[in-house]
Amino acid sequence: MSTELVTKRLLLRPWRIDDAEEALAIYGDTGVSRWLSPDMDRVPDAGAMRLVLQQWIGEDNRLLWPAGRWAVELRDEKRLIGGAVLLPLPPRGEDMEMGWQLVPSAWGHGYASEAGLAIAKWALGEGLDEVLAVVRPANDRGEATIRRIGMEWVGETEKYYDTRLQVFRLRAADLPDLEHP
Repeated sequence: MSTELVTKRLLLRPWRIDDAEEALAIYGDTGVSRWLSPDMDRVPDAGAMRLVLQQWIGEDNRLLWPAGRWAVELRDEKRLIGGAVLLPLPPRGEDMEMGWQLVPSAWGHGYASEAGLAIAKWALGEGLDEVLAVVRPANDRGEATIRRIGMEWVGETEKYYDTRLQVFRLRAADLPDLEHP
């Protein structure tokens, strides 16, 4: 199960079924779903969102540490604004991908960078050598967020999800303030 991560403005916590209405504002938006890798259709209604959340919660309980899925909540407002992941990349699951999705009204406030950096620091602190982020070539907003986190471009590939993607990497050595064991 995902551990809670706390930043200055955000709480990254495990998903709950009662998040469905707020999660629908994220995953029901075509502006969000069009960029997801792997491809994910826009979630059409709250009932379908509940089913997706049930699946994610079940998967989260079976993932190998430190993989997980988080709901991203504004700490002060206790309002759900997004989701974040640290998941093994196909085809063999050897590489770990971090990613995030925010409701469009939360774009442009630095929340994605804050959530991504929290996941990266946590994952690298848990012993991963590196974390990757993949982005579709036309997703300029996603690429800008990745670069703000401090990730370096390592190339373009179709290895993951059979889709042409830009690959970015962050290593523990790239984070000078990370405490090493």
